[in-house]
Amino acid sequence: MPQAAGNPIATHIFSIQLGAYEVETVQEISGLSFEMDSIDHYEVTRTGQLLVRKLAGARKGGEVVISRGLGQSPTLTNWLEESFIRGNVATARQSLSIVIRDAANQAVRTINLKNAWVKKWEGPTLKAGESQPALEKVTVVFEDVDLK
Repeated sequence: MPQAAGNPIATHIFSIQLGAYEVETVQEISGLSFEMDSIDHYEVTRTGQLLVRKLAGARKGGEVVISRGLGQSPTLTNWLEESFIRGNVATARQSLSIVIRDAANQAVRTINLKNAWVKKWEGPTLKAGESQPALEKVTVVFEDVDLK
Protein backbone atom coordinates (compact mmCIF):
# COMPACT_ATOMS: atom_id res chain seq x y z
CA MET A 1 0.00 0.00 0.00
CA PRO A 2 1.52 3.39 -0.96
CA GLN A 3 2.30 5.94 1.69
CA ALA A 4 -0.37 8.60 2.31
CA ALA A 5 0.60 12.13 1.34
CA GLY A 6 2.46 13.83 4.15
CA ASN A 7 3.45 10.63 5.97
CA PRO A 8 7.22 10.44 6.38
CA ILE A 9 9.09 7.20 5.83
CA ALA A 10 10.71 5.56 8.85
CA THR A 11 14.50 5.58 8.79
CA HIS A 12 15.02 2.13 10.27
CA ILE A 13 14.03 0.09 7.20
CA PHE A 14 16.79 0.23 4.58
CA SER A 15 19.27 -1.91 2.70
CA ILE A 16 22.54 -1.44 0.87
CA GLN A 17 23.65 -2.90 -2.43
CA LEU A 18 27.28 -2.80 -3.47
CA GLY A 19 27.39 -3.25 -7.23
CA ALA A 20 25.56 -6.53 -7.84
CA TYR A 21 25.96 -7.68 -4.21
CA GLU A 22 23.65 -6.95 -1.31
CA VAL A 23 25.34 -6.24 2.00
CA GLU A 24 23.59 -8.49 4.52
CA THR A 25 23.61 -6.36 7.65
CA VAL A 26 24.22 -2.71 8.44
CA GLN A 27 23.52 -0.87 11.66
CA GLU A 28 23.70 2.75 10.54
CA ILE A 29 24.41 5.03 7.59
CA SER A 30 25.40 8.58 8.50
CA GLY A 31 26.76 11.71 6.89
CA LEU A 32 24.86 11.27 3.64
CA SER A 33 24.86 14.60 1.86
CA PHE A 34 25.71 16.05 -1.50
CA GLU A 35 26.04 19.61 -2.67
CA MET A 36 26.67 21.97 -5.53
CA ASP A 37 29.00 24.96 -5.63
CA SER A 38 27.41 28.38 -5.59
CA ILE A 39 29.12 30.99 -7.76
CA ASP A 40 28.74 34.69 -7.04
CA HIS A 41 28.50 36.74 -10.23
CA TYR A 42 28.76 40.51 -9.74
CA GLU A 43 27.13 42.97 -12.13
CA VAL A 44 26.45 46.67 -12.12
CA THR A 45 23.26 48.12 -13.59
CA ARG A 46 23.09 51.23 -15.82
CA THR A 47 22.38 53.27 -12.71
CA GLY A 48 25.42 51.92 -10.87
CA GLN A 49 23.53 49.56 -8.55
CA LEU A 50 25.49 46.42 -7.63
CA LEU A 51 23.73 43.13 -8.32
CA VAL A 52 24.98 39.80 -7.01
CA ARG A 53 23.61 36.81 -8.87
CA LYS A 54 23.96 33.25 -7.63
CA LEU A 55 24.89 30.77 -10.35
CA ALA A 56 24.98 27.00 -10.06
CA GLY A 57 28.48 25.61 -10.08
CA ALA A 58 29.90 22.10 -10.21
CA ARG A 59 28.29 19.26 -8.29
CA LYS A 60 30.52 17.89 -5.58
CA GLY A 61 30.95 14.32 -4.51
CA GLY A 62 30.62 13.42 -0.88
CA GLU A 63 31.14 10.77 1.69
CA VAL A 64 29.03 8.52 3.89
CA VAL A 65 29.85 6.43 6.96
CA ILE A 66 28.54 2.87 7.20
CA SER A 67 28.47 1.24 10.65
CA ARG A 68 28.01 -2.49 11.03
CA GLY A 69 28.86 -5.44 13.21
CA LEU A 70 32.45 -6.50 12.69
CA GLY A 71 32.91 -9.42 10.30
CA GLN A 72 29.26 -10.02 9.39
CA SER A 73 29.39 -9.42 5.64
CA PRO A 74 32.13 -10.80 3.41
CA THR A 75 30.92 -8.53 0.58
CA LEU A 76 31.83 -5.30 2.38
CA THR A 77 35.02 -6.83 3.82
CA ASN A 78 36.23 -7.92 0.37
CA TRP A 79 35.50 -4.45 -1.02
CA LEU A 80 37.36 -2.90 1.91
CA GLU A 81 40.39 -5.09 1.19
CA GLU A 82 40.32 -4.32 -2.55
CA SER A 83 40.05 -0.55 -2.25
CA PHE A 84 41.82 0.18 1.04
CA ILE A 85 44.28 -2.61 1.83
CA ARG A 86 45.41 -3.43 -1.75
CA GLY A 87 45.00 0.14 -2.98
CA ASN A 88 43.19 -0.93 -6.16
CA VAL A 89 40.88 2.08 -6.14
CA ALA A 90 40.39 1.98 -9.91
CA THR A 91 39.02 -1.58 -9.83
CA ALA A 92 37.28 -1.16 -6.46
CA ARG A 93 35.09 1.75 -7.60
CA GLN A 94 31.51 0.55 -7.33
CA SER A 95 28.02 1.94 -7.27
CA LEU A 96 26.75 1.87 -3.70
CA SER A 97 22.96 1.97 -3.52
CA ILE A 98 21.06 2.87 -0.37
CA VAL A 99 17.46 1.69 -0.62
CA ILE A 100 14.97 3.24 1.80
CA ARG A 101 11.94 1.00 2.31
CA ASP A 102 8.42 1.46 3.66
CA ALA A 103 6.71 -0.68 6.32
CA ALA A 104 5.75 -3.24 3.63
CA ASN A 105 9.46 -3.52 2.66
CA GLN A 106 8.83 -1.85 -0.72
CA ALA A 107 11.56 0.44 -2.08
CA VAL A 108 10.48 4.07 -1.67
CA ARG A 109 13.70 5.83 -2.65
CA THR A 110 17.03 4.63 -3.95
CA ILE A 111 20.14 6.76 -3.56
CA ASN A 112 22.90 5.59 -5.92
CA LEU A 113 26.38 6.73 -4.98
CA LYS A 114 28.51 6.46 -8.11
CA ASN A 115 32.21 5.58 -8.29
CA ALA A 116 32.38 4.90 -4.56
CA TRP A 117 35.44 3.54 -2.75
CA VAL A 118 36.63 3.12 0.84
CA LYS A 119 38.50 6.10 2.27
CA LYS A 120 38.72 5.10 5.93
CA TRP A 121 38.10 2.17 8.24
CA GLU A 122 37.58 2.44 12.00
CA GLY A 123 37.71 -0.62 14.19
CA PRO A 124 35.71 -1.30 17.33
CA THR A 125 36.53 0.06 20.76
CA LEU A 126 37.72 -2.92 22.76
CA LYS A 127 37.38 -2.74 26.53
CA ALA A 128 37.56 -5.52 29.10
CA GLY A 129 34.33 -5.99 31.02
CA GLU A 130 32.12 -4.25 28.45
CA SER A 131 29.23 -6.10 26.85
CA GLN A 132 28.94 -4.17 23.60
CA PRO A 133 28.88 -5.40 20.02
CA ALA A 134 32.10 -4.98 18.05
CA LEU A 135 31.25 -2.36 15.43
CA GLU A 136 33.31 -1.18 12.49
CA LYS A 137 32.85 2.06 10.59
CA VAL A 138 33.69 2.40 6.92
CA THR A 139 33.91 5.87 5.36
CA VAL A 140 33.04 5.72 1.69
CA VAL A 141 33.67 8.57 -0.76
CA PHE A 142 31.71 8.96 -3.97
CA GLU A 143 31.91 11.16 -7.07
CA ASP A 144 28.28 11.58 -8.10
CA VAL A 145 24.77 10.71 -7.00
CA ASP A 146 21.56 9.57 -8.66
CA LEU A 147 18.15 9.57 -6.97
CA LYS A 148 15.28 7.29 -7.91
